[in-house]
Parts: sequence; C-alpha cells; structure tokens
Amino acid sequence: MKDMIKIMLVLALVFASIFIIVKATGVLSLDGINSALEKAQQIHPVYLIAIVVGLLFSDLFISVPTMTVSIMAGYFLGWPMGAMATLGGLYLAGITGYVISRIYGYRLLNHVYKDKQRLEDIHNHYSEYGPAILVICRAMPILPEVSCCMAGATRMPFSRFLTMYSLGTVPYALIITYVGSISSLENPTPVVMAAIGMSLTLWLSWFFLWRKMQKQ
Repeated sequence: MKDMIKIMLVLALVFASIFIIVKATGVLSLDGINSALEKAQQIHPVYLIAIVVGLLFSDLFISVPTMTVSIMAGYFLGWPMGAMATLGGLYLAGITGYVISRIYGYRLLNHVYKDKQRLEDIHNHYSEYGPAILVICRAMPILPEVSCCMAGATRMPFSRFLTMYSLGTVPYALIITYVGSISSLENPTPVVMAAIGMSLTLWLSWFFLWRKMQKQ
C-alpha cells in the first residue's frame, strides 16, 4: 500500500509543479479563459466548443480549473451542448492519460520496482481502491490525472476504467454545466450552491477513502 500511495504522491507533485510553473508565467489565467470564450462565442459556437474541449484536454498536462471551465461551458454554450463539450474534453484527457500510462507507465513501474512482489502489491492495491478513486477523482485538482495515469500504469482493464471514470465524470459534467447554463452574474446562486454541495460530497468521500487506505 505504501508503494502505491508513494507513486500517487509523486505523480501529484509532478502535476502540481507544472501547474505552479504555468501559473507563475501567466500563460493560463481565468481572465484569459473567459476572454477567449467570449471572443469565440461571437465568431461561431464550433470555435467555442473547440476551446472548451482543448482546455479540458490540456488539464492532463497543466492542471486547468476544470469546474470553472465546465461552468463557463454551460454559461456560454447552454445545456446540453455545454455538457457535451465538457464531456468530450474530460473523456479525451482521461483516456489519453490512461493509454499513455498503459504503454509507458507500466514499463516505468517495472524498471523502478525490480521486486516483482512489490509490483504485484501495487497492482493489487490499485485494483482494490482504483475504481473508487476514479469515481470520486473530481474531489480535488490533479487527482483526475493521477487516477487515470495509475489506472493505465497498473493495467486496469479499459472497460473497467471507462465505467468507473464515467460514473464520476458524467454526473459531474451534467450538473456543473446545467447550473452554469441557468446562472448569471445577477443570479450566481445555482452555481454557488452546486459547487459547494458537489465539492463537499466529493471531499468527504475522498477523506474517508484516504483514511481507509492509510489504515490498510
């Protein structure tokens, strides 16, 4: 169990470092995202969809504020088009992370852990806890990328990965984009209530799962 948690923490540190660098350079900001979406909306919805998908896909590499982009997608595109664009970006990021890690992450784990028993323990532990982690991976930034990469690196069957990832991602995208579509600057209540409720539920779920993993 310690080896699995250690790998997850290392991955989280890598993604966090990239986010800090991007944030410090000012390459990606909320104002910049909002400005790009507003301009795209004035041109054609297709460009707006492309930006949403591209931003959410880039979350795999630079940790984009997923909830904010999803809310904006609902606001600018309406529902269900905003939900479709959001799901497209989230699935593209998740599946890409899984595939890349399945190819290269597995080889890396075999290179780092020469002890086959330790490697088998990592696989067994993620097989036990991985599905739950994928379902609640939206609980905090970076966790979605880490969980998808771990699923690929430990060779979780793709059908199982996709099912568990969908159980957490689809409701998340549908709810967040919907409240974004019915909210406005004059009436931000739906977004605020949904964000608080969803974040609290996911955080509590992650807290209890993490405690169980640590005790194990």
